[in-house]
Amino acid sequence: MGKFIPLSVPNLKGNELEYITNAIETEWVSTAGPYISDFEKNIASYVGTQEAIACQNGTAGLHLALLVCGVTEEDIVIVPTLTFIAAVNPVKYIGAEPLFMDCDDSLTMDPLKLEKFCDTECDFIEGKLIDRSSGKHIKAIVIVHVFGNMADMERIVNIANKYHIKLIEDATEALGSYYTSGLYQGKYAGTIGDIGVYSFNGNKIITTGGGGMIVSNNQEYLDRSRYLSTQAKNDILYFVHDEVGYNYRMTNLQAALGLAQLEQLEKFISTKRENYFEYKKQGLLLLGFREDIRPNYWFYSYITDYRDAVLQFMERSSIQARPIWKLIHTLQPYKGARAYRIEKAYYYYDHVLNIPCSSNLSKEDVEFVVDTIKGYGEEKQ
Repeated sequence: MGKFIPLSVPNLKGNELEYITNAIETEWVSTAGPYISDFEKNIASYVGTQEAIACQNGTAGLHLALLVCGVTEEDIVIVPTLTFIAAVNPVKYIGAEPLFMDCDDSLTMDPLKLEKFCDTECDFIEGKLIDRSSGKHIKAIVIVHVFGNMADMERIVNIANKYHIKLIEDATEALGSYYTSGLYQGKYAGTIGDIGVYSFNGNKIITTGGGGMIVSNNQEYLDRSRYLSTQAKNDILYFVHDEVGYNYRMTNLQAALGLAQLEQLEKFISTKRENYFEYKKQGLLLLGFREDIRPNYWFYSYITDYRDAVLQFMERSSIQARPIWKLIHTLQPYKGARAYRIEKAYYYYDHVLNIPCSSNLSKEDVEFVVDTIKGYGEEKQ
């Protein structure tokens, strides 16, 4: 058996050890310490928002985002079916109803179907979009920027503005992706809607082991996110809490790691871009990115008619690959949930296989992956 090539692993070759050692030596290891505020400031500066709020993970960030946008158990939240389940579960935490939408060829939410649903299945009454079938208020949309690609935000923002719907950007996979042309030229994923969320899980483009970040240019949302994430403290000294809060604050150790990772983000993106085009140069059919963005090239989606067979063949060659997520509306916790004209998502579920994409992937690794996939084709013949 040859070398194992993982799907997506951290690249820890910067100042990670130095910063973490400093956090340990100064004994600031929990949810207070200078690395947290420094990491928040540097993320906000990088993506161009006025502030950022660190939290335990992307899921916690999305939960807080829904809460600060005023989503309640009486509301509907429009969500994609083609996404990781963590983008949808926080809707259930609140007790709201998710309504599933199809994807387009970018794997992100289809704006044409979104608009069609709002126009034909709902009524706009006294400034609220009401789902005709249930009578519920459609309060928010969760847009997921899948695999570093970006959704069609011009169209989606127009829809959200037209119907007074809060727009939450799940940019957990898209830190560093931004528009290069159009109305939002220069705007980063996560900074266009009402509130955005990033993730620093171990497989993300930068990592804190586990961790997340909330960004917004709405100061009220930022202040409330910080308040709720730190147990809703009204008086720190006398432990006065006027609401039910959450223990969602990032630790100083995590932030130390994240700060060192952020220093290398552009280098990581450059490497991932080179490897993406090396795969294509060597003949693999990879899903493209929008032409009007600079993506972060987080994941490489290989398109094949033989997904499971190729997956098993790669595993026998010690190469880790993964199919795309099972569509959320088909999973047991969401059986019976509303889903609007899901079509294209089924195609991509059957045909996408994600292949190794780490930022420390070598050209030799890329060549081995390509040779293995081509070897499957030769074996099949």
